[in-house]
Formats: sequence, structure tokens, C-alpha cells
Amino acid sequence: MTRPRPLSGFPELRPGDQAVEQIVVDGLRRTFELHGFAPLRTRSVEPVDVLLGKGETDKEIYLLRRLQADEGTTDTDSALGLHFDLTVPLARYVLENAGHLTFPYRRYQIQPVWRGERPQEGRYREFVQADIDIVGDGVLAFHHEVEVALVAAEALSSLPIPPIRMRVNNRKVAEGFYSGLGLADTGAVLRTMDKVDKVGGDAVAAMLTEIHAATPAQAAACVRFAGISSAPGAGMEAVLAAVAQTGVEHPLLSEGLVELTRVVDAAEQAVPGVLVADLSIARGLDYYTGTVFETHLLGHESLGSVCSGGRYDELARDGERSFPGVGMSVGVSRLVGALLGRGLVATDRAVPTAVLVAVVDEDRRSESDTIATTLRRRGIPVEVSPSAAKFGKQIRHADRRGIPYVWFPGGSGSAGDVKDIRSGEQVAADPGTWAPPPVDTAPALHATNPEESS
Repeated sequence: MTRPRPLSGFPELRPGDQAVEQIVVDGLRRTFELHGFAPLRTRSVEPVDVLLGKGETDKEIYLLRRLQADEGTTDTDSALGLHFDLTVPLARYVLENAGHLTFPYRRYQIQPVWRGERPQEGRYREFVQADIDIVGDGVLAFHHEVEVALVAAEALSSLPIPPIRMRVNNRKVAEGFYSGLGLADTGAVLRTMDKVDKVGGDAVAAMLTEIHAATPAQAAACVRFAGISSAPGAGMEAVLAAVAQTGVEHPLLSEGLVELTRVVDAAEQAVPGVLVADLSIARGLDYYTGTVFETHLLGHESLGSVCSGGRYDELARDGERSFPGVGMSVGVSRLVGALLGRGLVATDRAVPTAVLVAVVDEDRRSESDTIATTLRRRGIPVEVSPSAAKFGKQIRHADRRGIPYVWFPGGSGSAGDVKDIRSGEQVAADPGTWAPPPVDTAPALHATNPEESS
């Protein structure tokens, strides 16, 4: 067999790093379920025409094709692509299963997605996302836009990671402003403005004049408008004043400012200082229609957004029936990659095992198996030693794997002793009653720099 060749953008984590990702996923899942979101898993592929209709993503979609497909023939598989997010599959799922769902439908979904991007820190070709969405039937109350933001903030704040800053805007604010300026294709302008953080204001202004036929004055106004934001805890007063000073008026702009103010004010009451208004936030996908969010780790803004989302009213529609929704997506792989790559977190062990049951000799392995079974039935993760080597060697095996306890079977009916190999403390124990402290039951995630992590 030839030596394996690594593929960039398709990360495969080592055991300890995989444990970090699993802890993050489990933490997000717990918070989502505490707020009544139910799990969903959808297929990995969608029709390409559906994927192409949801924003500027045509160069990022991976196509699915059978190896033995005949060229020149019609093959439905050739019209399939791997999904680039979890919102488009959700919309299709809601349309297909509306008769079996109770609305508002609340779901969380944790799955891989694929995008043909150039790999770099925080950007992969295959990565895991963790989404929450609330979908209504015909209508969806505005308060859900605040709710999903607060749930996402709570989920991230429950992890030992740097503090977050959630930046919020409203697509109506941006599109109303562009319309008020006299720019025609506001959706296309908005997608261009979404690049302002990546390429800078001058480059975006040049694109607006070259691609969208904006005058230099209109382009400059768009860039200045994107620079309006609120300070943490300051509310919307300064933002509203800055928008008024532009002199641009439009009904959609006014409507969006009212909605944005409601979101900022409600979030400030619930999580002071976490959410700020930022009129540069656009989100490039076409399906967003209202509030849009992006979330950064303070001190690590160069990583980009680790959690984003927003309101969409027209993504799922079946004739006269529509299913508006709002959701947030946590970039699990981006977040975990940053935590590991920047040395921000560590786990106390790479395996779930809390106890290694030693084997006295191979003829007595069944004794060790019985002890392990008893502990497992009580919810304690256990391994039995792979060999009946000297106890010192079995202890070293546990230490290399990060297993904190070793159980030594007793003789003549005695259950034996359990030893904390970190402290050296050893006590007589009964597998029917003994349990490790809760902190040792499962691997835990710890911030390696308390000054940077919440």
C-alpha cells in the first residue's frame, strides 16, 4: 500500500483533539435541549438547482456523481450536490414533512457540511456545524429572533472559551438604505458589502462602482454606512443618530431600524454587553430577510465568525403556504480548530474511560470482566487491562491513556482496591457502591489561559 497522502481542508483529529470536539458538541447539545430544541438529521445531498438558488455559492458546491455513470445520459445523481449548510436541507425537510410537524417547529442539527473553499485557519472543505432553528407556519413571532440569539450566546458561554461578542444587523436596514440611495439590485449590493471585513472599504467601494454601477458618492455612502455600530451596553441611540445624519430615508430602512432596536434592547436586558448593533453585518446568502447575526471570540477576531444566522421568510414555501424561520449556526470545526490551534483549551484525558480494571492473571480475567460489567451498569466508563502484565506496567498503561483510576481485583471473595494514580491514594472498594467523583466521570475541557477564557 502506498503512503497515504493528506488532503487539505478535510481535518481528521487526533484522539485528544477529538475529545475536545466531542465535549464542545455535547455542551451545545445540552443547552439546545434545555431550550426545547429536538434533534434532526437530514441527508447530505440536495438537488444542485436548489443549492444554487440560495446565494453566491456556485463555486463552493461539491457535486455528487456515480463513477460508472454513462456520459451523455440523463442521470439524476449528476444533479446532486453536497449541502453547504444545514438551513437549505431544513427548509426542504419542513416542506416534505409539514403535516407531521408541530409549529413553531424547534430543531437542532449537528452534521458535517461541505464547501469547496481554499483551506486556511477556520475554513475547511468538510466541517461540522451545529444549528438551531425555529420555523413557523405562515407566521413566526418576532420574539424568536431574540430567543435564538440568546440560546446561542448561552450555549457558547457554557464552554471554557474566550468571551464572545455577537454583532447584529437587519437586512431591511441595509436594503432600505441602498434603495434610499437609488441603487437598484440591493441584494447584489448587499452580497458585495458582505466582503467589507475581508477586503476593506476601498476595495468594496471599487466593486460597487465597477460591478453595480454605483456613483463614487453612492459607494462612499455605503462604506460609511457599514461603519456604523454601537458600543457594548450602549443601546441603539448613537446608531439611530448616525443613520439619521446620512439623510437617507426609505420605509424599509425605518422598519428595519425598529426591529433592530427591539433585538438590541431585549438582548441587553438578558445578556448585558454581549450583543451590539453593527451595520456592516450583511450575510451573503440570499435567503436572509430580517435580523442577521455574526459572533466573534474577543481577542481572536481574525478567526472570523464562529456563530452566525438570521431570519428567513421565503426559504420554505409550498404554493400559498410559507414557513418563515430564524436560526443560528455554530461553526464547530472552526471553533474547535481555533481552540486547539491557538492553545486556548485542553482536556484532562483523550478517552472516556474513568477506570482501568487490572488483570491479576489471564486465568482470572473473568473476575476483572465481572467488576467492569458491574461498574458499567452504574454508568461508569470502564476498560479491562489488555494484558496481565505486572501491576506497575498496567498502571503505566492507564497513565498513558489518561485513565485516572485503576481497580485491583481482590482474592477470596474480596472486590479489591481502587487507586487514584494521580494522587497515589488507594482504598478498598465495592463495584456495586463505589463511584469516582463527578469531575472524573467523563473528560473535561479546561481553559489553558484563564485571562482569555470566560
